[in-house]
This record gives sequence, structure tokens and C-alpha cells, in this order.
Amino acid sequence: MAVRPEGTPVWTDAMFTDAEAAKTFYADVLGWTFGEEATEFGNYTQAYKNGKAVAAVVPPMPGGDTPPQSAWCLYFASDDVAATAEKIKAAGGTVLMEPMKVGEFGSMCLAQDPSGVVFGLWQAGVHEGFELEGESGSFCWAEVFTREPDKSDAFFTSVFGYNSKKMADETMDFRVFDLGGDPLLGRMRMAPDDFPPEVPSYIQIYFAVDNCDLAVGAAERLGGRKVFGPMDSPFGRFAALLDPQGAAFAVIDVRTTVGEMPPME
Repeated sequence: MAVRPEGTPVWTDAMFTDAEAAKTFYADVLGWTFGEEATEFGNYTQAYKNGKAVAAVVPPMPGGDTPPQSAWCLYFASDDVAATAEKIKAAGGTVLMEPMKVGEFGSMCLAQDPSGVVFGLWQAGVHEGFELEGESGSFCWAEVFTREPDKSDAFFTSVFGYNSKKMADETMDFRVFDLGGDPLLGRMRMAPDDFPPEVPSYIQIYFAVDNCDLAVGAAERLGGRKVFGPMDSPFGRFAALLDPQGAAFAVIDVRTTVGEMPPME
């Protein structure tokens, strides 16, 4: 697989206080299987769909006073994580974890945009990122949900060189970023009426499913909570969920579309 262009979503993982419970939940909802825990890397455990790597889960690092809130983290491809980290600082972002090498797998960095959106960088070594995308049980899309869209827009276009297009829809403030080809990332303004003040800005990960309603039903049976949907759209039938440990994610059936694609400006 060719190394993805800088700024391309390339991987996702999440930290869970109860990693075994998370495995059970996502195995049922998304059909994942799990590999062996990498004990030398904090019991980091990859998830697979049809034998191909799609994500990973990890327990909190030992010794922490309070485990962090479970959340999915999206990693963007970087040709040089140290150089991209400097771009992040120059654009008004914050580096939360300085660039570090992860064995032969690659190098990573964790950062935050000026509106509080947390994300990662991944410079591929032998681990090049997603082995499956856009198919059932795998990553297919992501959106930056931010309370300060102007700050996020300026930041991500500066750091990754994205083109930015606005959806011609007066009911929402939505943009799409690309690198001259297919859309890579969305950006949604968090309307105050829709998001309680305690919900921080974040990146919503969308996983593809064969049937949105069945996936939502499975999530709820296992203690997950529906936040929004299921809803039809030109992009597919989707729903936003919280898993039992509070990590936000979305499921979407991209084959079930309703309506015309909105124009972009």
C-alpha cells in the first residue's frame, strides 16, 4: 500500500478503562475481531474486520490518577511528525504529546487545534494505517465538530494545506476539506442548542455498517446510547452514538441514500 498523502485520515484508536468490555461491544456492533495485546506498547490491541486492521483499543497507562474520558482519536498522515508538530504550534495549536517513535511501526504525536479538537499524527513505518476503509466495519468518514469554526478552518488548512469548500445549506455551517481530490474530512459547527456546554469540540468518527438501524439496536442492547438518528441523507443513513464508556462515534450505511447531494461553494 502506498503511503498516504500528508493530511489524509490514516488511523483511529481509543483508550478504554475496561478494554475487554470495549472489545465485546465493538465486536457485536461492528463485527470486529481482535489481535493479541502488544504488551510492550501498553497492551495496545488492534481490531480487524475480515482479517484487515481497522482500529485499535488500549487500556489507560498505569499510574494515572484519573483515567481519561474514553474517546476515539483520528490520526492524520504526516511525512515528518516533528515538522508537522512545528506547523501545529505555528498555527495556534497545542502539542499534547511530543513526537515519539513507536518501535518499527512508525512515529506519532498528539495535538489539539485552537478550538480544543484533539487529534493525532502518524508517520508510517511498517504500520501504514487502515488496511480496510469504506466497507462494513471500517472507517469511512470523519468530521471536526467545533464551537469555533473559523479557528478550526484556518488551523487545518494551514497545517495540512487543505482546500476548503462550504456546503450551500443555510440550515447548517458545514465545510469539506480535500487535497485536490476526493473529500477527506468534514467540519461541522456545533450549534449551542444541539450540544450541551460540557461537550467539548471533537472529531466524530464514522464507521460503515450494512444496516444502520440494526447497528444502533445492537449498540443499545449492549449499553450504548443513541444521540442522533438514525436519519436518511444523501450521504447515507446514519446515527450518532455513545458507547457504554462514553466514547462518541457514528455508524453509516452509505448504500442507503436519500435526496440529492448538496452543492459545495
